[in-house]
Amino acid sequence: METTPAKARGYVVCVVLGALSCLHGLTWTSTPWWAVALLAVLCIGGERFFGSFYPVLLAGAFLLSPSAAALAAAPGALFAPVAGRQRRLRRVWRTVRLAVAVWAAARVHRALGGWDAVAAADFPYALAPAGAAVLTFCLILTALDGGMRALADRVPARRAWRGLFLRSLAPITVHGLAGLMMAVLWRSPYGPVAALLVLLPMCVSWWVFAQYHRERAAHQATIRALVQAVDIKDGYTRGHSERVGQASMMIARELGMDDERVEVVRFAGILHDVGKLGVPTRLLRKDGPLTPEERRVIELHPEYGHEMVRGISFLGEARAAVLHHHERLDGSGYPYGLRGSQIPEPARVVAVADAFDAMTSTRSYSRARPVAVALRELERCAGSQFDPRMVTALARAVDQHGWHPAVTADEARTPAPRPPVARVPGGAHR
Repeated sequence: METTPAKARGYVVCVVLGALSCLHGLTWTSTPWWAVALLAVLCIGGERFFGSFYPVLLAGAFLLSPSAAALAAAPGALFAPVAGRQRRLRRVWRTVRLAVAVWAAARVHRALGGWDAVAAADFPYALAPAGAAVLTFCLILTALDGGMRALADRVPARRAWRGLFLRSLAPITVHGLAGLMMAVLWRSPYGPVAALLVLLPMCVSWWVFAQYHRERAAHQATIRALVQAVDIKDGYTRGHSERVGQASMMIARELGMDDERVEVVRFAGILHDVGKLGVPTRLLRKDGPLTPEERRVIELHPEYGHEMVRGISFLGEARAAVLHHHERLDGSGYPYGLRGSQIPEPARVVAVADAFDAMTSTRSYSRARPVAVALRELERCAGSQFDPRMVTALARAVDQHGWHPAVTADEARTPAPRPPVARVPGGAHR
């Protein structure tokens, strides 16, 4: 939304008008203003400290009239911190989308008899209207967010809504159950104080989740710093590391690895050349052929890299991949001449991804090869140099998803060519 198109602004105005119409049923006499105020304060605190507080929003949908529930939802989003430009517009958008979604959820809940079921704590019958309300809430948010993606971010219409509903349904369903518990306790003889106790475990889980994301962000920052340091030293790696990480991730997913291991393999691909920080810059940037002594120096970079990352515990198997990504199945690789299954699986993945990107990128001594040619060369060397499973997985992944590597300014240059290497770039390429 940094440069919001006119159509997107018009879209926001339409949703604002819709949100205002949701407040039409408010009256001074029939609205429990103290409940609206309490829920609004809880929403403000939740938005400020946790980013969202859907259990409170949905509890409002189960407890209040649709108009009052929409009003209670507004202050939390309106006063929440917003990053980036267009902050005023972003705040308005977040406020009105939540107000409309909560209003629709409350309407569905009441229409299906949820109000009476909550008041009577009538289980399991209270679950059906609450589930319908949660589904409505999720659908409205998905519809509005997809429209904004299509208009503001210019995402093609066929992709604007893709995946939004399924990604949000499970967490919002959990929040809906917590909101239903709040509503039932609120309407019970124990009152709102008991209802607030439901939020305590939710707050603890949100805090733990926030800590996890902070730790994850620190991990990503560590990796970025290492890769940027290598990029400064060796111009070829600018973009190469990220592409190898992407190709490694594609192979890992095709092999059926779980998400956590896929992430570790991606880290391995990104960091595989970090040991180049220990190699003299003149060798990395040398235009002519390397002497045997110079090649031996460059072949030390996996060991340098392993020493640099061995103390970073979150990398897990990625550390072994950094050390062994130049090993070959026939034992002719380095640094230790490991064979076959002696080579860690992530290292075998990264070896294929590294060679594939090296062949499909323009370098100082060779032009980029077409993807199909590179895949055929990998298949030719499968079994001796590369693990056939990894080569097959990459071929399937590329066939399904394509391969569109970014070409950096450095790679786009066409310096005087060096004689091409005879083997697939799986050795001491730079």
